[in-house]
Amino acid sequence: MNVYDSDRMADVLRPLGYALAATPEQADLVVLNTCHIREHASEKVYSELGRMRDLKVERRAEGGDLTIAVAGCVAQAEGKEISRRQPAVDIVVGPQAYHRLPQLLAEAERKAAILKAGKRLPGAGVLDTEFPVESKFDHLPAPLGVRAGSAFLSIQEGCDKFCTFCVVPYTRGAEYSRPAARVLAEARQLVDAGAIEITLLGQNVNAYHGEAEDGSTWSLARLIRALAEIEGVARIRYTTSHPRDMDDDLIAVHGEVRQLMPYLHLPVQSGSDRILAAMNRQHGRDLFLGLVDRLRTARPDLALSSDFIVGFPGESDADFDDTMRLVEQVGFASAFSFKYSRRPGTPGAAMGEQVPEAVKSARLSALQALLGRQARAFNESKAGLIVPVLFAEPGRKPGQLIGKTPWLQSVFAEGDARLIGRIAETRLVEGHANSLAGEIVTGTYEAAA
Repeated sequence: MNVYDSDRMADVLRPLGYALAATPEQADLVVLNTCHIREHASEKVYSELGRMRDLKVERRAEGGDLTIAVAGCVAQAEGKEISRRQPAVDIVVGPQAYHRLPQLLAEAERKAAILKAGKRLPGAGVLDTEFPVESKFDHLPAPLGVRAGSAFLSIQEGCDKFCTFCVVPYTRGAEYSRPAARVLAEARQLVDAGAIEITLLGQNVNAYHGEAEDGSTWSLARLIRALAEIEGVARIRYTTSHPRDMDDDLIAVHGEVRQLMPYLHLPVQSGSDRILAAMNRQHGRDLFLGLVDRLRTARPDLALSSDFIVGFPGESDADFDDTMRLVEQVGFASAFSFKYSRRPGTPGAAMGEQVPEAVKSARLSALQALLGRQARAFNESKAGLIVPVLFAEPGRKPGQLIGKTPWLQSVFAEGDARLIGRIAETRLVEGHANSLAGEIVTGTYEAAA
C-alpha cells in the first residue's frame, strides 16, 4: 500500500514540475512515507528527520532550500507532535489527504516566505491529517508508468475489524471501497502503460464492496472476474485478506479464473482460540482450517502465506503450542512473523499479562525456524518444473535476472535484460531457503495463452 501511495504522490507532484530524484541530496522535496504498524516506527522516522534537517541546514547555507514532508500513518498518528519535535518539517500529511500535496506545498511556501521576511509566522509547518468527506481517489491523476510489467491497484482502504493489536482503523479510517467502474478504468490505464500483472490492494481487500454503475454492489470475486476479461491482463493477485471475508464466491474464483495466481496471503495471527478472541480477530482456529481445506479443494496448487504474532498479552505456552500445531497442519509457503509490540491507543497496549521479552524472542525463534523449513521445502518441491516467470529486475551478477513464479517465489536466471517486464517459460532448477535458481527455456509472451 505504501509503494502504491508513494507512486501516486509522485503522480500528483509531477504536474508541478517535480520528478523523482536518486538521492535526498539531489532533491528539492523529500517525502518520508511512513508506516505505523510496528513498534519503534516513529523513532525511526525522527532519526531520519534529523538527517534531513542537517541536509536542510547545509542547503540553506549554500543559498538553496529543502522542503521536508512526512506522509502516511505515522503522520496520521503523531500529527502536530512531528512538527513540535522536528521544526524542520514543512508538511505533515495523512494517508487520506496526499492528493492535497500541491495545496500543502503552496501553503508551506507561503509560510516560508513570511518567515524569511521576518514577519510573524502563524505556527510552523502545514498539517493535514483530516479524513476528508471526498475520496482522495477522485482527485488523483491517471497513473503514469509501470514497474517491469507489474502494477499495484488500490481498491479498498481502512478496516472495521478493530483487532486489539492494530492501529489501521485509527490511521486509515473506516472501510472504503472504490467504485467498480473506476477500478476497471485504472486497470485499463495500467495495462496501456505496460502492466501485465495487477495486484489489488487493501488493508482488508476481500471486504471490497464497490458500487457498480447499475447500482448493485460488487464483491472482490466479481471484480476479479471483470479484471480477467481485460485484454492484456495475464496475472492477478490481491492482498491483504481477512479470514472472515473469504466467501464462497471468492474461494471459487481461485479455481475458475486462470489469471488469478495460485498464491494467497491469509493472516491467521495465532493458532489459539483463546488468543484469537483476545485479539478480536472474529474467527477461530477451526474456521481458518476449514477455509484452507476449501481453498485447496478449489485450487490444489495454491500456496498459502500468513501473518503470525507471538507473545500477545496473556499468551501461554499452551497457546503458543496451538500456533505451532496449526503451522504444522497447514504448511505455509511463506509467512511474516513478529513479536507482539504495543501500539499506543490500541486495546492490546493496556492489557495485563504482558509477555516478557525473552519469552517472546524464544517463541519467535522457534516459530520462524518451523516456517523457514516449510518455505524451503515448498521451494524445493517446485524444482524440475517449467513455469511462467515474470522478470522484474536485474540480479546482482552480470547477465542475471530476477523474476517471480505464479507462487510469488523469487527466481534467479541468466537472461537478456530485454526480458524485464515480460513473462518467460523458465525451468526451476534448484530450490533454496528464500528463492529458486532457474533456466529460461522459451521466448516471452505478454498475456496468458
